[in-house]
Amino acid sequence: MPAVPANVPTRLKLPGAFKLQLEEDAKQMGMSPHAFLVSTLADATPRKRLRQTFAQVSADALAVMKSTSTGHALEDVRLYFSQLKAHRQGQGEPPAPLQVQKIG
Repeated sequence: MPAVPANVPTRLKLPGAFKLQLEEDAKQMGMSPHAFLVSTLADATPRKRLRQTFAQVSADALAVMKSTSTGHALEDVRLYFSQLKAHRQGQGEPPAPLQVQKIG
């Protein structure tokens, strides 16, 4: 794998109103516009990859559900997460694991 340089200069042309907004946001965060922009991009990049992974895992799960006619009823999933939330807030026992069932 080729070596990656520590820093690579980049030029962005931003609409004037957006640049002013970016400068104000950076100032509120106590950062330079450059540091704010780098931080924002560093946060956005992994989120994009997570969204891509989530979309792929979801599509794969849907394909399995359709091919096997098994899955979880929406009401059961809602109840599970409601109970999980309550448990995490110290109100009640952890929910029982969801059981796969025939659907459709």
